[in-house]
Amino acid sequence: MRRIYADYAATTPIDPRVLEAMKPYLEQYYGNASSTHSFGHEAKNALENSRAIIANLMGADADEVIFTGSATESNNLALKGHAFSLERRRVHIATTTVEHECVLNSAKWLKNRGFKVTFLPVDKYGLVNLTKLEETLCQGASLVSVIHGNNEVGTINPIKEISQICHDHGALFHTDAAQSFGKIPINVSDMNIDLMTVNAHKLYGPKGVGALYIKKGVKLEPLLHGGGHEFGLRSSTENIPSIVGFAKAVELRRSEMKEEAARLTQMRDKLIEGTLKIDESYLNGHPTRRLPNNVNTRFSYIDGEALVTGLDMEGIAASAGSACSSMSGEPSHVLLAMGLSPVEARGSLRMSLGKYNKDDDVDFILEILPKIVGMLRKMSPLTPLKRNRVEDASQSS
Repeated sequence: MRRIYADYAATTPIDPRVLEAMKPYLEQYYGNASSTHSFGHEAKNALENSRAIIANLMGADADEVIFTGSATESNNLALKGHAFSLERRRVHIATTTVEHECVLNSAKWLKNRGFKVTFLPVDKYGLVNLTKLEETLCQGASLVSVIHGNNEVGTINPIKEISQICHDHGALFHTDAAQSFGKIPINVSDMNIDLMTVNAHKLYGPKGVGALYIKKGVKLEPLLHGGGHEFGLRSSTENIPSIVGFAKAVELRRSEMKEEAARLTQMRDKLIEGTLKIDESYLNGHPTRRLPNNVNTRFSYIDGEALVTGLDMEGIAASAGSACSSMSGEPSHVLLAMGLSPVEARGSLRMSLGKYNKDDDVDFILEILPKIVGMLRKMSPLTPLKRNRVEDASQSS
Protein backbone atom coordinates (compact mmCIF):
# COMPACT_ATOMS: atom_id res chain seq x y z
CA MET A 1 0.00 0.00 0.00
CA ARG A 2 1.16 3.51 -0.78
CA ARG A 3 1.91 5.45 2.42
CA ILE A 4 1.76 9.24 2.64
CA TYR A 5 2.76 11.12 5.76
CA ALA A 6 0.76 14.36 6.07
CA ASP A 7 1.17 14.97 9.80
CA TYR A 8 4.40 16.96 9.94
CA ALA A 9 2.87 19.33 12.51
CA ALA A 10 2.83 16.43 14.98
CA THR A 11 6.45 15.49 14.34
CA THR A 12 8.87 15.25 11.45
CA PRO A 13 11.11 12.40 10.30
CA ILE A 14 14.73 12.92 11.19
CA ASP A 15 16.87 14.12 8.30
CA PRO A 16 19.57 11.50 7.50
CA ARG A 17 22.20 14.25 7.63
CA VAL A 18 21.09 15.07 11.16
CA LEU A 19 21.43 11.44 12.19
CA GLU A 20 24.94 11.29 10.73
CA ALA A 21 25.93 14.39 12.70
CA MET A 22 24.64 12.80 15.91
CA LYS A 23 26.34 9.41 15.57
CA PRO A 24 29.86 10.43 16.67
CA TYR A 25 28.42 11.83 19.91
CA LEU A 26 26.66 8.55 20.59
CA GLU A 27 29.69 6.39 19.84
CA GLN A 28 32.97 8.32 20.20
CA TYR A 29 32.48 11.65 21.98
CA TYR A 30 30.35 10.56 24.91
CA GLY A 31 31.83 12.73 27.66
CA ASN A 32 29.89 14.84 30.13
CA ALA A 33 30.11 18.51 29.15
CA SER A 34 30.70 19.45 32.81
CA SER A 35 33.78 17.21 33.16
CA THR A 36 37.20 18.86 33.11
CA HIS A 37 39.09 16.16 31.17
CA SER A 38 39.44 15.94 27.39
CA PHE A 39 36.29 13.84 26.98
CA GLY A 40 34.33 16.56 28.74
CA HIS A 41 35.98 19.29 26.67
CA GLU A 42 34.88 17.56 23.47
CA ALA A 43 31.29 17.47 24.67
CA LYS A 44 31.48 21.07 25.92
CA ASN A 45 32.78 22.29 22.56
CA ALA A 46 29.96 20.50 20.75
CA LEU A 47 27.44 22.00 23.18
CA GLU A 48 28.64 25.58 22.69
CA ASN A 49 29.05 25.25 18.93
CA SER A 50 25.47 23.97 18.72
CA ARG A 51 24.22 26.80 20.91
CA ALA A 52 25.88 29.35 18.62
CA ILE A 53 24.36 27.81 15.46
CA ILE A 54 20.83 27.85 16.87
CA ALA A 55 21.21 31.36 18.29
CA ASN A 56 22.46 32.61 14.95
CA LEU A 57 19.35 31.49 13.04
CA MET A 58 17.09 33.38 15.44
CA GLY A 59 19.30 36.48 15.61
CA ALA A 60 20.31 35.98 19.25
CA ASP A 61 23.57 35.82 21.15
CA ALA A 62 24.70 32.34 22.11
CA ASP A 63 24.43 33.01 25.85
CA GLU A 64 20.74 33.88 25.39
CA VAL A 65 19.82 30.30 24.43
CA ILE A 66 19.40 27.49 26.96
CA PHE A 67 18.64 23.87 26.11
CA THR A 68 15.67 21.99 27.55
CA GLY A 69 14.07 18.60 27.01
CA SER A 70 11.17 19.84 24.88
CA ALA A 71 9.06 22.81 23.83
CA THR A 72 6.68 21.86 26.63
CA GLU A 73 9.47 22.31 29.18
CA SER A 74 10.53 25.60 27.58
CA ASN A 75 6.99 26.97 27.75
CA ASN A 76 6.62 25.85 31.37
CA LEU A 77 9.91 27.52 32.25
CA ALA A 78 8.91 30.75 30.52
CA LEU A 79 5.57 31.13 32.33
CA LYS A 80 6.30 29.55 35.71
CA GLY A 81 9.87 30.86 35.80
CA HIS A 82 8.51 34.37 35.30
CA ALA A 83 5.81 33.95 37.94
CA PHE A 84 8.23 32.61 40.53
CA SER A 85 10.78 35.35 39.85
CA LEU A 86 8.47 38.13 41.11
CA GLU A 87 6.37 38.83 44.17
CA ARG A 88 2.96 37.27 43.61
CA ARG A 89 1.15 40.62 43.63
CA ARG A 90 3.29 41.82 40.72
CA VAL A 91 2.53 38.83 38.48
CA HIS A 92 -0.16 39.10 35.81
CA ILE A 93 0.23 36.69 32.90
CA ALA A 94 -1.87 37.10 29.77
CA THR A 95 -2.12 34.43 27.10
CA THR A 96 -4.59 33.45 24.40
CA THR A 97 -7.33 30.84 24.25
CA VAL A 98 -5.68 29.10 21.27
CA GLU A 99 -2.27 28.30 22.76
CA HIS A 100 -0.74 24.85 22.83
CA GLU A 101 -1.92 22.84 25.85
CA CYS A 102 1.44 23.20 27.60
CA VAL A 103 1.00 26.99 27.71
CA LEU A 104 -2.70 26.87 28.60
CA ASN A 105 -2.23 24.27 31.31
CA SER A 106 0.78 26.08 32.77
CA ALA A 107 -1.29 29.26 32.94
CA LYS A 108 -4.24 27.42 34.51
CA TRP A 109 -1.90 25.77 37.04
CA LEU A 110 -0.57 29.19 38.06
CA LYS A 111 -4.07 30.64 38.26
CA ASN A 112 -5.18 27.80 40.54
CA ARG A 113 -2.33 28.76 42.86
CA GLY A 114 -3.33 32.36 43.19
CA PHE A 115 -1.45 34.05 40.36
CA LYS A 116 -3.38 36.50 38.20
CA VAL A 117 -3.91 35.13 34.68
CA THR A 118 -5.97 36.48 31.79
CA PHE A 119 -7.00 34.46 28.75
CA LEU A 120 -7.31 36.66 25.68
CA PRO A 121 -9.96 35.94 23.00
CA VAL A 122 -9.22 35.51 19.31
CA ASP A 123 -11.11 36.22 16.11
CA LYS A 124 -12.56 33.68 13.68
CA TYR A 125 -9.11 33.10 12.17
CA GLY A 126 -7.34 32.51 15.49
CA LEU A 127 -5.64 35.92 15.61
CA VAL A 128 -5.36 37.49 19.06
CA ASN A 129 -7.75 40.36 19.80
CA LEU A 130 -5.42 43.36 20.06
CA THR A 131 -8.06 45.55 21.71
CA LYS A 132 -8.44 43.04 24.55
CA LEU A 133 -4.65 42.79 24.72
CA GLU A 134 -4.37 46.57 25.19
CA GLU A 135 -7.05 46.50 27.88
CA THR A 136 -5.24 43.74 29.75
CA LEU A 137 -1.91 45.53 29.49
CA CYS A 138 -3.51 48.64 30.95
CA GLN A 139 -4.41 46.49 33.96
CA GLY A 140 -0.71 45.84 34.58
CA ALA A 141 0.13 42.57 32.80
CA SER A 142 3.71 41.54 33.50
CA LEU A 143 4.09 38.85 30.79
CA VAL A 144 2.16 38.18 27.58
CA SER A 145 2.48 34.81 25.82
CA VAL A 146 1.12 34.53 22.27
CA ILE A 147 1.75 31.60 19.94
CA HIS A 148 3.51 32.50 16.67
CA GLY A 149 2.28 29.88 14.18
CA ASN A 150 -0.71 28.00 15.56
CA ASN A 151 -0.08 24.27 15.80
CA GLU A 152 -3.62 23.34 14.75
CA VAL A 153 -4.88 25.88 12.21
CA GLY A 154 -1.56 27.39 11.10
CA THR A 155 -2.55 31.03 11.64
CA ILE A 156 0.46 33.32 12.09
CA ASN A 157 0.09 36.06 14.68
CA PRO A 158 1.67 39.51 14.09
CA ILE A 159 4.38 38.96 16.66
CA LYS A 160 6.36 42.14 16.01
CA GLU A 161 3.28 44.31 16.45
CA ILE A 162 2.20 42.42 19.57
CA SER A 163 5.64 42.66 21.18
CA GLN A 164 5.73 46.41 20.55
CA ILE A 165 2.34 46.85 22.24
CA CYS A 166 3.57 44.81 25.21
CA HIS A 167 6.76 46.81 25.58
CA ASP A 168 4.86 50.10 25.30
CA HIS A 169 3.08 49.01 28.48
CA GLY A 170 6.17 47.63 30.24
CA ALA A 171 5.31 43.94 29.85
CA LEU A 172 7.58 41.11 28.76
CA PHE A 173 6.66 39.15 25.66
CA HIS A 174 6.98 35.39 25.12
CA THR A 175 6.08 33.43 22.01
CA ASP A 176 5.79 29.71 21.37
CA ALA A 177 7.53 29.34 18.00
CA ALA A 178 7.79 25.55 17.98
CA GLN A 179 5.75 25.29 14.77
CA SER A 180 7.23 28.31 12.98
CA PHE A 181 10.96 28.20 13.77
CA GLY A 182 12.77 26.79 10.75
CA LYS A 183 9.72 27.20 8.51
CA ILE A 184 9.57 30.99 8.26
CA PRO A 185 12.14 33.66 9.19
CA ILE A 186 12.24 34.75 12.85
CA ASN A 187 14.62 37.35 14.26
CA VAL A 188 14.21 37.93 17.99
CA SER A 189 16.03 41.25 17.83
CA ASP A 190 14.01 42.67 14.94
CA MET A 191 10.76 41.33 16.43
CA ASN A 192 11.73 42.51 19.94
CA ILE A 193 10.99 39.17 21.59
CA ASP A 194 11.95 38.61 25.23
CA LEU A 195 11.36 34.85 25.46
CA MET A 196 10.88 32.31 22.66
CA THR A 197 10.29 28.57 22.69
CA VAL A 198 11.66 26.31 19.93
CA ASN A 199 12.34 22.60 19.52
CA ALA A 200 14.06 20.13 17.21
CA HIS A 201 11.53 17.50 16.20
CA LYS A 202 9.35 19.93 14.23
CA LEU A 203 12.25 20.72 11.87
CA TYR A 204 13.66 17.27 11.03
CA GLY A 205 15.73 16.98 14.19
CA PRO A 206 15.54 14.48 17.07
CA LYS A 207 12.79 14.30 19.67
CA GLY A 208 13.52 15.10 23.29
CA VAL A 209 15.37 18.40 22.89
CA GLY A 210 14.15 21.98 22.87
CA ALA A 211 15.46 25.42 23.66
CA LEU A 212 14.34 28.67 25.23
CA TYR A 213 15.61 32.04 24.08
CA ILE A 214 15.93 34.41 27.04
CA LYS A 215 16.79 38.00 26.24
CA LYS A 216 19.61 39.48 28.29
CA GLY A 217 18.23 41.03 31.45
CA VAL A 218 15.08 38.89 31.62
CA LYS A 219 14.86 37.10 34.96
CA LEU A 220 13.45 33.58 35.40
CA GLU A 221 13.40 31.28 38.40
CA PRO A 222 14.60 27.78 37.43
CA LEU A 223 12.18 24.88 37.73
CA LEU A 224 14.92 22.23 37.98
CA HIS A 225 17.57 22.55 40.68
CA GLY A 226 20.83 20.66 40.67
CA GLY A 227 24.30 21.28 39.34
CA GLY A 228 23.55 24.64 37.77
CA HIS A 229 23.75 23.63 34.11
CA GLU A 230 22.61 25.97 31.32
CA PHE A 231 23.62 29.20 33.07
CA GLY A 232 21.92 28.03 36.26
CA LEU A 233 18.49 27.88 34.62
CA ARG A 234 18.11 24.21 33.75
CA SER A 235 20.07 21.71 35.81
CA SER A 236 20.51 18.32 34.11
CA THR A 237 23.36 16.77 32.18
CA GLU A 238 23.03 18.09 28.64
CA ASN A 239 21.85 15.70 25.94
CA ILE A 240 24.81 16.32 23.63
CA PRO A 241 23.88 13.95 20.75
CA SER A 242 20.40 15.46 20.46
CA ILE A 243 21.68 19.01 20.86
CA VAL A 244 24.18 18.40 18.07
CA GLY A 245 21.32 16.99 15.97
CA PHE A 246 19.20 20.05 16.77
CA ALA A 247 22.01 22.33 15.59
CA LYS A 248 22.51 20.34 12.39
CA ALA A 249 18.79 20.53 11.65
CA VAL A 250 18.90 24.31 12.19
CA GLU A 251 21.96 24.60 9.96
CA LEU A 252 20.07 22.81 7.18
CA ARG A 253 17.02 25.01 7.72
CA ARG A 254 19.16 28.08 7.14
CA SER A 255 20.11 26.89 3.66
CA GLU A 256 16.85 25.14 2.70
CA MET A 257 14.03 27.00 4.47
CA LYS A 258 13.23 29.62 1.83
CA GLU A 259 13.02 27.19 -1.08
CA GLU A 260 11.09 24.62 0.93
CA ALA A 261 8.59 27.19 2.20
CA ALA A 262 7.83 28.29 -1.35
CA ARG A 263 7.35 24.69 -2.51
CA LEU A 264 5.17 23.76 0.46
CA THR A 265 3.05 26.88 0.08
CA GLN A 266 2.22 25.87 -3.50
CA MET A 267 1.34 22.35 -2.39
CA ARG A 268 -0.65 23.68 0.57
CA ASP A 269 -2.72 25.98 -1.62
CA LYS A 270 -3.36 23.20 -4.13
CA LEU A 271 -4.52 20.93 -1.32
CA ILE A 272 -6.76 23.63 0.14
CA GLU A 273 -8.28 24.45 -3.25
CA GLY A 274 -8.97 20.80 -4.03
CA THR A 275 -10.37 20.04 -0.60
CA LEU A 276 -12.78 22.98 -0.68
CA LYS A 277 -14.33 21.57 -3.87
CA ILE A 278 -15.97 18.98 -1.64
CA ASP A 279 -19.51 20.05 -0.77
CA GLU A 280 -19.90 21.77 2.60
CA SER A 281 -16.20 21.92 3.37
CA TYR A 282 -14.60 24.97 4.98
CA LEU A 283 -11.13 26.29 5.75
CA ASN A 284 -10.12 26.76 9.39
CA GLY A 285 -7.58 29.49 10.11
CA HIS A 286 -6.45 32.49 8.13
CA PRO A 287 -6.58 32.05 4.33
CA THR A 288 -3.14 33.62 3.70
CA ARG A 289 -1.45 34.39 7.04
CA ARG A 290 -0.76 30.76 7.78
CA LEU A 291 2.18 28.40 8.03
CA PRO A 292 3.38 27.22 4.60
CA ASN A 293 2.62 23.57 5.34
CA ASN A 294 -0.70 23.74 7.22
CA VAL A 295 -4.12 22.74 5.84
CA ASN A 296 -6.97 22.60 8.34
CA THR A 297 -10.48 22.08 6.98
CA ARG A 298 -13.81 20.97 8.34
CA PHE A 299 -16.58 18.91 6.80
CA SER A 300 -20.24 19.02 7.72
CA TYR A 301 -22.00 15.88 9.02
CA ILE A 302 -18.91 13.77 9.75
CA ASP A 303 -16.47 13.18 12.62
CA GLY A 304 -12.84 14.13 12.10
CA GLU A 305 -11.50 11.11 13.96
CA ALA A 306 -13.48 8.80 11.67
CA LEU A 307 -12.05 10.67 8.71
CA VAL A 308 -8.50 10.22 10.06
CA THR A 309 -9.16 6.49 10.43
CA GLY A 310 -10.57 6.23 6.92
CA LEU A 311 -7.58 8.02 5.43
CA ASP A 312 -5.18 5.87 7.44
CA MET A 313 -6.77 2.75 5.96
CA GLU A 314 -5.84 4.19 2.55
CA GLY A 315 -2.25 4.85 3.67
CA ILE A 316 -2.62 8.58 4.39
CA ALA A 317 -1.54 9.87 7.82
CA ALA A 318 -3.30 13.04 8.99
CA SER A 319 -4.87 14.21 12.26
CA ALA A 320 -8.04 15.70 13.67
CA GLY A 321 -6.06 18.31 15.61
CA SER A 322 -3.05 18.57 17.90
CA ALA A 323 -1.32 15.24 18.51
CA CYS A 324 -0.81 16.28 22.14
CA SER A 325 -4.58 16.45 22.74
CA SER A 326 -5.78 13.65 20.46
CA MET A 327 -6.41 11.30 23.39
CA SER A 328 -8.78 13.67 25.19
CA GLY A 329 -11.78 12.97 22.93
CA GLU A 330 -12.89 16.58 23.35
CA PRO A 331 -13.45 19.04 20.49
CA SER A 332 -10.43 21.20 19.71
CA HIS A 333 -10.14 24.09 22.17
CA VAL A 334 -8.57 26.12 19.36
CA LEU A 335 -11.55 25.72 17.04
CA LEU A 336 -14.03 26.36 19.85
CA ALA A 337 -12.17 29.56 20.76
CA MET A 338 -12.44 30.63 17.10
CA GLY A 339 -16.22 30.43 17.37
CA LEU A 340 -17.01 27.00 15.94
CA SER A 341 -19.65 24.83 17.55
CA PRO A 342 -18.58 21.49 19.08
CA VAL A 343 -20.14 19.65 16.12
CA GLU A 344 -18.27 21.83 13.61
CA ALA A 345 -15.01 21.44 15.54
CA ARG A 346 -15.37 17.65 15.59
CA GLY A 347 -15.64 17.60 11.81
CA SER A 348 -12.19 19.06 11.26
CA LEU A 349 -9.09 17.56 9.66
CA ARG A 350 -5.50 18.80 9.86
CA MET A 351 -3.09 17.89 7.08
CA SER A 352 0.46 19.20 7.39
CA LEU A 353 3.09 18.76 4.71
CA GLY A 354 6.87 18.51 4.77
CA LYS A 355 10.08 18.12 2.83
CA TYR A 356 9.48 14.54 1.78
CA ASN A 357 6.02 15.15 0.31
CA LYS A 358 5.72 15.33 -3.47
CA ASP A 359 3.16 16.90 -5.78
CA ASP A 360 1.64 13.51 -6.55
CA ASP A 361 1.05 12.99 -2.81
CA VAL A 362 -1.37 15.92 -2.96
CA ASP A 363 -2.98 14.44 -6.07
CA PHE A 364 -3.47 11.12 -4.29
CA ILE A 365 -4.94 12.78 -1.19
CA LEU A 366 -7.38 14.73 -3.37
CA GLU A 367 -8.37 11.50 -5.08
CA ILE A 368 -9.01 9.62 -1.84
CA LEU A 369 -10.36 12.34 0.46
CA PRO A 370 -13.69 13.00 -1.35
CA LYS A 371 -14.40 9.26 -1.39
CA ILE A 372 -13.86 8.93 2.36
CA VAL A 373 -15.95 12.03 3.08
CA GLY A 374 -18.76 10.71 0.87
CA MET A 375 -18.68 7.28 2.49
CA LEU A 376 -18.79 8.73 6.02
CA ARG A 377 -21.65 11.06 5.14
CA LYS A 378 -23.69 8.13 3.88
CA MET A 379 -23.13 6.41 7.22
CA SER A 380 -23.61 9.50 9.40
CA PRO A 381 -26.87 10.22 11.25
CA LEU A 382 -25.96 13.90 11.03
CA THR A 383 -26.63 14.24 7.29
CA PRO A 384 -29.83 16.18 6.56
CA LEU A 385 -31.52 13.32 4.67
CA LYS A 386 -30.96 10.80 7.46
CA ARG A 387 -31.84 13.32 10.14
CA ASN A 388 -35.16 14.03 8.40
CA ARG A 389 -35.91 10.30 8.15
CA VAL A 390 -35.22 9.83 11.88
CA GLU A 391 -37.46 12.80 12.75
CA ASP A 392 -40.25 11.51 10.46
CA ALA A 393 -40.04 8.05 12.03
CA SER A 394 -40.24 9.44 15.55
CA GLN A 395 -43.25 11.61 14.66
CA SER A 396 -45.15 8.72 13.02
CA SER A 397 -44.64 6.53 16.07
